[in-house]
Amino acid sequence: MRARRPHRVVVVAYDRLALFELAIAVEVFGLPRPELGIPWYEFVVCSADPGLLRATGGAVQVRGRQGLAALAGADTIVVPGWRDPSETPPRRLLEALRRAHRRGARIVSICSGVFVLAAAGLLHNKRATTHWRYTDILRARYPSIRVEPDVLYVQEGRVFTSAGSAAGLDLCLHLVRLDHGAEIANQVARRLVIAPHRDGGQAQFIAKPLPARAGHGLARATDWALGHLDRPLGVDDLAEAAALSPRTFNRRFQTELGTTPHRWLTHQRVLAAQRQLESTRASIDEIAEAVGFGTAQTLRLHFRRILRTSPNAYRRRFATVGANQVRGQGPA
Repeated sequence: MRARRPHRVVVVAYDRLALFELAIAVEVFGLPRPELGIPWYEFVVCSADPGLLRATGGAVQVRGRQGLAALAGADTIVVPGWRDPSETPPRRLLEALRRAHRRGARIVSICSGVFVLAAAGLLHNKRATTHWRYTDILRARYPSIRVEPDVLYVQEGRVFTSAGSAAGLDLCLHLVRLDHGAEIANQVARRLVIAPHRDGGQAQFIAKPLPARAGHGLARATDWALGHLDRPLGVDDLAEAAALSPRTFNRRFQTELGTTPHRWLTHQRVLAAQRQLESTRASIDEIAEAVGFGTAQTLRLHFRRILRTSPNAYRRRFATVGANQVRGQGPA
């Protein structure tokens, strides 16, 4: 039987490129990861401009080993932050992105790379995000795009957009999670020494930084909640664990973590369900109860809303050996 080729990720480089955002894609998709024990991505950098490419700041030059023809064989295409939102990208690049999208490739932008996707027409009547400093420009230049200014990343079918550079890391880890499951994504995050999962709906930035010790109560509360996900938790429970009033806790939680306690709990429960689906033989009902959703129906609802798949389909794809045989039920 012919072996399936690795998933090919192609990153677009260009003159005056955003070097850090290029490096994000290299770090997540381009480094060999033999410790994971699975086939990793095939990684390519292609050039949208001829010759040596200057990075922003002028101190570094790079050369793409391949041209835009590399996009024809890409499964995922990453466009780092574009050099100038007011500059129309090269027609050859836009046409190559359109062709790739038509044949089913996944198209990803980091920060102002969204302007390249918008110019290619890939975001017409779709939701998208970018760095907060560019949201008004994006909305004015492309009024058909439903710009979401206060989130980390947005998925619209096979098109993904992210906010600033750090959010690009969150989005790339999200793609790894979609491709390889929660545990593999967590291992990659540990090697990067970053949080394994930030919800795409979290806010881009904190307008007023907290004092150095202000987050200690929140840390106690979130750690406590992760150990008690099977309980029907609410703001009052988390506030008590943080030794704060519910009103103060709710305000500080949204300020520091950029999301609501309810949304955070829901995502933590989905992540816990992912891990159990990957590594245990528990039934969907047992997992739903163990992670605090109560019923399999509620678990399926949130799982599909967040991950766009069902628990059973996720298990079939990512379960370790033996975990895809559910106790007393045969194959899941």
